[in-house]
Amino acid sequence: MESEKVILALAALAQSTRLDVFRLLTKHEPDGLAAGDIAKALAVPQNTMSSHLAILSRAGLVTARRISRSIVYRTDLKAFQAVVLFMLRDCCDGRPEICGPLIEDLTPCCPPKTRRKAHV
Repeated sequence: MESEKVILALAALAQSTRLDVFRLLTKHEPDGLAAGDIAKALAVPQNTMSSHLAILSRAGLVTARRISRSIVYRTDLKAFQAVVLFMLRDCCDGRPEICGPLIEDLTPCCPPKTRRKAHV
Protein backbone atom coordinates (compact mmCIF):
# COMPACT_ATOMS: atom_id res chain seq x y z
CA MET A 1 0.00 0.00 0.00
CA GLU A 2 1.23 3.47 -0.80
CA SER A 3 1.88 6.06 1.89
CA GLU A 4 -0.57 8.51 0.29
CA LYS A 5 -3.45 6.02 0.59
CA VAL A 6 -2.61 5.39 4.23
CA ILE A 7 -2.46 9.12 4.94
CA LEU A 8 -5.85 9.62 3.27
CA ALA A 9 -7.40 6.79 5.30
CA LEU A 10 -5.94 7.95 8.60
CA ALA A 11 -6.98 11.54 7.90
CA ALA A 12 -10.53 10.38 7.20
CA LEU A 13 -10.66 8.56 10.53
CA ALA A 14 -9.10 11.49 12.41
CA GLN A 15 -12.48 13.17 12.86
CA SER A 16 -14.93 12.04 15.54
CA THR A 17 -18.07 11.71 13.42
CA ARG A 18 -16.29 9.80 10.67
CA LEU A 19 -14.68 7.50 13.22
CA ASP A 20 -18.14 6.90 14.72
CA VAL A 21 -19.51 6.13 11.25
CA PHE A 22 -16.72 3.66 10.57
CA ARG A 23 -17.25 1.95 13.92
CA LEU A 24 -21.03 1.80 13.42
CA LEU A 25 -20.72 0.36 9.93
CA THR A 26 -18.19 -2.21 11.10
CA LYS A 27 -20.68 -3.40 13.73
CA HIS A 28 -23.27 -3.85 10.96
CA GLU A 29 -21.11 -5.95 8.66
CA PRO A 30 -21.84 -7.61 6.30
CA ASP A 31 -25.26 -6.02 5.68
CA GLY A 32 -24.27 -2.36 6.05
CA LEU A 33 -26.63 0.53 6.72
CA ALA A 34 -28.53 3.02 4.63
CA ALA A 35 -27.20 6.58 4.74
CA GLY A 36 -30.37 7.84 6.45
CA ASP A 37 -30.10 5.17 9.15
CA ILE A 38 -26.49 6.13 9.80
CA ALA A 39 -27.48 9.80 10.14
CA LYS A 40 -30.31 8.92 12.55
CA ALA A 41 -28.17 6.57 14.64
CA LEU A 42 -25.51 9.25 15.12
CA ALA A 43 -27.92 12.22 15.29
CA VAL A 44 -26.19 14.00 12.42
CA PRO A 45 -28.06 15.96 9.71
CA GLN A 46 -28.29 13.99 6.47
CA ASN A 47 -26.43 16.57 4.36
CA THR A 48 -23.56 16.61 6.87
CA MET A 49 -23.56 12.81 6.94
CA SER A 50 -23.32 12.74 3.14
CA SER A 51 -20.13 14.78 3.33
CA HIS A 52 -18.62 12.45 5.93
CA LEU A 53 -19.56 9.36 3.92
CA ALA A 54 -18.02 10.89 0.79
CA ILE A 55 -14.74 11.48 2.61
CA LEU A 56 -14.70 7.90 3.92
CA SER A 57 -15.50 6.62 0.42
CA ARG A 58 -12.70 8.63 -1.20
CA ALA A 59 -10.34 7.25 1.44
CA GLY A 60 -11.38 3.72 0.41
CA LEU A 61 -12.71 2.82 3.85
CA VAL A 62 -16.38 2.44 2.92
CA THR A 63 -18.25 1.29 -0.16
CA ALA A 64 -21.71 2.32 -1.31
CA ARG A 65 -24.35 0.34 -3.17
CA ARG A 66 -27.74 1.54 -4.32
CA ILE A 67 -30.60 -0.70 -3.22
CA SER A 68 -33.89 0.65 -4.52
CA ARG A 69 -34.03 4.27 -3.32
CA SER A 70 -31.45 3.84 -0.57
CA ILE A 71 -27.69 3.95 -0.67
CA VAL A 72 -26.30 1.30 1.63
CA TYR A 73 -22.80 1.78 3.03
CA ARG A 74 -20.43 -0.92 4.24
CA THR A 75 -16.93 -0.82 5.63
CA ASP A 76 -14.20 -2.07 3.35
CA LEU A 77 -12.50 -4.26 5.90
CA LYS A 78 -9.81 -5.38 3.45
CA ALA A 79 -8.81 -1.74 2.92
CA PHE A 80 -8.72 -1.14 6.67
CA GLN A 81 -6.64 -4.28 7.12
CA ALA A 82 -4.22 -3.02 4.48
CA VAL A 83 -3.83 0.28 6.38
CA VAL A 84 -3.17 -1.50 9.68
CA LEU A 85 -0.74 -3.96 8.10
CA PHE A 86 1.10 -1.12 6.37
CA MET A 87 1.51 0.64 9.72
CA LEU A 88 2.68 -2.51 11.46
CA ARG A 89 5.12 -3.54 8.76
CA ASP A 90 6.43 -0.04 8.11
CA CYS A 91 6.83 0.98 11.73
CA CYS A 92 8.14 -2.34 13.03
CA ASP A 93 10.61 -2.68 10.18
CA GLY A 94 10.78 -6.43 10.65
CA ARG A 95 11.64 -6.18 14.34
CA PRO A 96 9.42 -8.64 16.27
CA GLU A 97 10.29 -7.08 19.64
CA ILE A 98 8.38 -3.98 18.53
CA CYS A 99 5.32 -5.58 16.92
CA GLY A 100 5.15 -8.71 19.07
CA PRO A 101 3.54 -7.04 22.12
CA LEU A 102 1.00 -5.27 19.89
CA ILE A 103 0.01 -8.51 18.17
CA GLU A 104 -0.29 -10.22 21.57
CA ASP A 105 -2.64 -7.44 22.73
CA LEU A 106 -4.83 -7.95 19.65
CA THR A 107 -5.06 -11.72 19.97
CA PRO A 108 -7.58 -11.87 22.91
CA CYS A 109 -9.82 -9.40 21.06
CA CYS A 110 -9.58 -11.04 17.68
CA PRO A 111 -8.34 -14.62 17.97
CA PRO A 112 -7.30 -16.21 14.70
CA LYS A 113 -9.77 -18.62 13.16
CA THR A 114 -8.83 -22.23 13.69
CA ARG A 115 -8.61 -24.23 10.53
CA ARG A 116 -10.49 -27.47 10.33
CA LYS A 117 -8.36 -30.48 9.58
CA ALA A 118 -9.22 -32.38 6.45
CA HIS A 119 -10.30 -35.95 6.94
CA VAL A 120 -8.08 -38.39 5.12
